[in-house]
Amino acid sequence: MSLLRVLSPGDAGFAALLDRSTTFAPEVEAAVHAIVDDVRARGDTAVCEYTERFDHRTPDNGSFEIGRETWHRRAAVSDDVRRALELAAERVRWFHAHQRERDIDVTRDGIRLGLRVTALARVGLYVPGGTARYPSSVLMTAIPAKVAGVAEVIMVTPGASAETLAAAEIAGVDRVFEIGGAQAVAALAYGTETVPRVDKIVGPGNQWVAAAKRRVFGQVDIDSVAGPSEVLIIADHTADPTWVAADLIAQAEHDVEARPILVTTSSSLPAAVEAALAIQLATLPRRDIARAALERHGVAVVVDSLAAAVAVANRYAPEHLELDVADPHALVPLLTTAGAIFVGKWAAEAAGDYVAGANHVLPTGGAARYASPLGVYDFQRRTSIVEYDEAAARADAGVIATLAAVEGLDGHGRSALIRTGKRGGS
Repeated sequence: MSLLRVLSPGDAGFAALLDRSTTFAPEVEAAVHAIVDDVRARGDTAVCEYTERFDHRTPDNGSFEIGRETWHRRAAVSDDVRRALELAAERVRWFHAHQRERDIDVTRDGIRLGLRVTALARVGLYVPGGTARYPSSVLMTAIPAKVAGVAEVIMVTPGASAETLAAAEIAGVDRVFEIGGAQAVAALAYGTETVPRVDKIVGPGNQWVAAAKRRVFGQVDIDSVAGPSEVLIIADHTADPTWVAADLIAQAEHDVEARPILVTTSSSLPAAVEAALAIQLATLPRRDIARAALERHGVAVVVDSLAAAVAVANRYAPEHLELDVADPHALVPLLTTAGAIFVGKWAAEAAGDYVAGANHVLPTGGAARYASPLGVYDFQRRTSIVEYDEAAARADAGVIATLAAVEGLDGHGRSALIRTGKRGGS
């Protein structure tokens, strides 16, 4: 079976390429709703039952929290891994420090207006666990929260690896609970006897986690309902097919539903990339996953110009967008709907995942049309401040009353007029 299906924008299959909304099987949705509602009603008792059923783990002294002493002991990693985590953390912290917003305080016509920016009080991080080890996700979620000024960061994970716990130490996580799945999301959203209620839940997870985040949205804020990881590579005749294949595999090995997409002006590149994929997959530890993702979703779209390639990318709105062309900087201003753009052949998407410093929590499933990378701004709330002096209040009272009358809200107008000695409507 071919690893890359070759299309052109005019082909019937091209429209299906764009349709990748994050929906879940009805049975998953129903099961998640039942778990969330049960945890809301029964708290820790329900969390314990589901954790024992799904993860075969029981609480220690009545809680799934990992104490500081145990946490420190279990966070033992090699010097090389710790140095790598510390470098990545320093880069992420440095870049995100530039995202801090200032308060606004302005005055006009006797009216003082302000916008006060404050951090959320408590945030929950979901970190995949078990056989998965994603310490980079800890850095990408916890560090922006701490830069924003969040006082308490709570991490949940179904199985904390040493690397994940080390990353949590480095990133400034405050508390860690070894629970996962929909029950962990519900515990964070509603609070239990041992798990504190948070204001926002961020971080990646499987479809059960994503469905639970969607279920509790409104009770708490969430970052997004994430779909499968995706990369779109725009390449021309100068691209090295071996490098392109490596970057497609880097996404494909995430999950069998990952989307590895090539858009190229070179009619010969897809075949060369196909050959390189076969060679590289032969020695890849996760080759079965990567091969399945490529066979299911791998596509090479052949276009007649870079302008057409840009049009495809803007319609697709990819999570990751790589530019492997002779003049990548010429395309950057034209690309309007990507989560992250990797400029030039030396900017591997994997660098963004780990150590470049930009956030790797990005919109998927076409959400890059309207959503942004996770950042400091996601952990802050804004409050409007309005102050009038007497002259301004008198000057605006009649206008307020006029607009209130248009909307049939006479009480609004009266509340403004009464301050001027007029009663309005009486």
